[in-house]
Amino acid sequence: MPTHGKVPKHEHEVRDPVHTFIHFDSDERKVIDSRPLQRLRHIHQLALTYLIYPSATHKRFEHSIGVMDLATKIFDIVIREQNVSEDVKKALPEITQPKKLMYWRSALRMAALCHDTGHLPFSHAAEEKLLPAGWDHERITREVILSDEMSSIWKGMTPPLRPEDVVKLAVGPRKASDLKFSNWEAILSEMIVGDTFGADRIDYLLRDSHHAGVSYGRFDHHRLLETLRILPSPTSGEPALGVELGGIQSAEALLIARYLIYSQVYLHHVRRIYDIHLCDFLTEWLNGGKFATDLPSHLAMTDKRGERCLPGRCLRLFETRTYPRSEAFISRTF
Repeated sequence: MPTHGKVPKHEHEVRDPVHTFIHFDSDERKVIDSRPLQRLRHIHQLALTYLIYPSATHKRFEHSIGVMDLATKIFDIVIREQNVSEDVKKALPEITQPKKLMYWRSALRMAALCHDTGHLPFSHAAEEKLLPAGWDHERITREVILSDEMSSIWKGMTPPLRPEDVVKLAVGPRKASDLKFSNWEAILSEMIVGDTFGADRIDYLLRDSHHAGVSYGRFDHHRLLETLRILPSPTSGEPALGVELGGIQSAEALLIARYLIYSQVYLHHVRRIYDIHLCDFLTEWLNGGKFATDLPSHLAMTDKRGERCLPGRCLRLFETRTYPRSEAFISRTF
């Protein structure tokens, strides 16, 4: 009688409340299982917003895999034969070379997955004041991607990825001005971190709306994705990520959604007050009032370490001090 052995699984999927299913292969799973990515399970996407919108407890981890999924969809749409003009083929020869497309698709997915690995605890709440001069979360992301742990993973992938390519796509030309970008690399980074049509922006609008329980950040992103194209820039003539005429309304809806969620959620007056309290507390709690930027310290620092010191939660095994400024969180002093 035949026996049913377990067939090795090389394609994996996870359920997601925004994108339904997100797929990845075994090589990519190694990146997901790495320390920098797993750390994001303990970094809130919206800092202390859950104190105002109770269900906004989602983390940077699920956002990161969502950005990977969206960036891949953008890539697959804009490189379709019927979506690429002859002028674009001349300007971007990579788009007609299958082996290069396979490499850059993989690099794009991993850059999208890792683009937030440099985020501090509580995300953006106090980044400018609590990092040493010259540092931001994008610079820490570069250090993470270039680390020995991640470099060994890039080397073992099929095809092997160059860490510097992942860095370029993850942070973009504006935050990596010391690196030289080709037009192709600039467009790929725009698919992830672009200010207009980047997958990062699209995912956080949809995901934050879902978890906060509001409708402000929602728009017809399916239509927007289907109408994205690589088009000549109206100012420079260089190829850039743009939208077909039929997608203008969905692009406008994205801008309106962003305006509304900023005014109603991100810039909610009580949320901003909590950010001030949080910055005061972290300044008091951190050595020298700043986050450390070395990788071991960064990987060990999560929201949970800070939350342990709030009154009523302080674990004396780890902390022997109390922090008066943290009283504001418990007393809900606005």
